[in-house]
Amino acid sequence: MNIAQIKQIDLVDYLRAIGFSPTKESDKSAWYHAPYREDRTPSFKVNKDKKIWYDFGTTQSGDIIDLAELLYQTKDVVRLLKLIEGAAPALALRIRTPISQGGERLANQFRDVKVMDLNHEALKSYLQSRGIDLGIGECECKEIHYTCNKKGYFAIAFPNIANGYEIRNPYFKGCIAPKDISIIRESDRSKVHCCCLFEGFMDYLSYLTLVKLGRITKGDESMDYIVLNSVSNVSRAIEPIKKYKVIHCYLDNDDAGRRVVDSLHELLGDKVQDMFAPYPLYKDLNDFLRNKKKIP
Repeated sequence: MNIAQIKQIDLVDYLRAIGFSPTKESDKSAWYHAPYREDRTPSFKVNKDKKIWYDFGTTQSGDIIDLAELLYQTKDVVRLLKLIEGAAPALALRIRTPISQGGERLANQFRDVKVMDLNHEALKSYLQSRGIDLGIGECECKEIHYTCNKKGYFAIAFPNIANGYEIRNPYFKGCIAPKDISIIRESDRSKVHCCCLFEGFMDYLSYLTLVKLGRITKGDESMDYIVLNSVSNVSRAIEPIKKYKVIHCYLDNDDAGRRVVDSLHELLGDKVQDMFAPYPLYKDLNDFLRNKKKIP
């Protein structure tokens, strides 16, 4: 396909083909969590008629090629055209149809799903590029292979309590529905009175790595771990975390993360403790792990 043909691809269908569903949709537009960055509230808007997008969080905008440049982290147009076509070979000719909101269509997009131990070197290399201890990554994550639009893909998979998966590789992040929170429990339930709360599984893996490196002190107390997999899942985490005597919140160090902590504190009281102190100059635990400061 040439550039003109690629630009005719429906952006909503393309995003769905690579694993992203809208949080809100109308005849004219669709809203998403930005597919190429952490995004607490949906700030990525697609204009269906013009086939362009706008990111209200970064003020970036463009067409499908501009989007692919951010997703795949390359400015090589020839490579971008091949990557887009590989993900959505027939979408240029498809007529847009209404899209359900519940995630079922997202699940139906993925075929031949196979989950296995994490072994692929490209995925291991990606974890290491994020600073994650490889032994921790192999223990906590799985490798998933699937087809979408008759094309084969693979990614790191992190399970949730509803038997869905958060999936990520160097080029995109998404989920295989149903989407839900993840809970990792200590084996001896009688001794657990504390839990750690994270927004995404990369934060959880970063925490475990930081503890192993001695940059965060875990303490001797046994604890469980709860991963929201999206701040939109906070309400689903209320019941599981209510039973703990102490809740350590390792959320993103931004306004959205602090609002979540404040809301939980208002609801559950002093048992909710913000843990921003170890990373005051960093956006999140992974940036802290990689020494990637948000403030110069």
